[in-house]
Amino acid sequence: MTYKIKILLLEDDTILAQTMVQILEEENYDVTLVNDGEEVINATYENKFDLYLFDINVPLLNGMDTLKLLREAKDDTPTFFITALRDIKSTLEGFNCGCDDYIKKPFDLDELLARIQATLKRKNPVIQYNDITYDLLENRVLKGGKEVALGSVEKEVFSLLIRNIDITVNKSTFFDYMNKPSDTGLRVLISKLKKLLNLNITNTKGIGYKLEKL
Repeated sequence: MTYKIKILLLEDDTILAQTMVQILEEENYDVTLVNDGEEVINATYENKFDLYLFDINVPLLNGMDTLKLLREAKDDTPTFFITALRDIKSTLEGFNCGCDDYIKKPFDLDELLARIQATLKRKNPVIQYNDITYDLLENRVLKGGKEVALGSVEKEVFSLLIRNIDITVNKSTFFDYMNKPSDTGLRVLISKLKKLLNLNITNTKGIGYKLEKL
């Protein structure tokens, strides 16, 4: 398994939402679908996403107000507005509250996919931890600017740790990525990563492992 770009889709049109989820998942994106702005706030509190796709006219808390709250909370995740609104005032308001791009309904799905790719490449999502750089798009690990050769399972274990800094990852989550899951096998993997990358990984006995915050 490899890391999938995580997209949060805010869309209350059931048919359009289902179509978008299907297309995006076929392109190997990990999509979470929500129907209103309050669900967005809950989802982003519990998870980290790489891209937001927000319809504007949705129940409870509209897309623009939702994004304003996220930006005020220092969430700079790239965001597209998907909307039937076509007036310049609405477009400008969207950009002013922090969106990165607009796509207007009805839209071509190939165009949406192309814009997503372009935005993700431009943003180049990486996680920096001390002298380690993790490139999420390329799934590459660099230490001091030089790529570190990790096996596929080692890389997945590392990815889970670095994407959840200061959070204990349950050992069962690691097991999902292991060919022959076991406590002993996981300890060996963690030990190797600690030595190879000089990581401060701590163990909560019987629960899981955590990459300590710097």
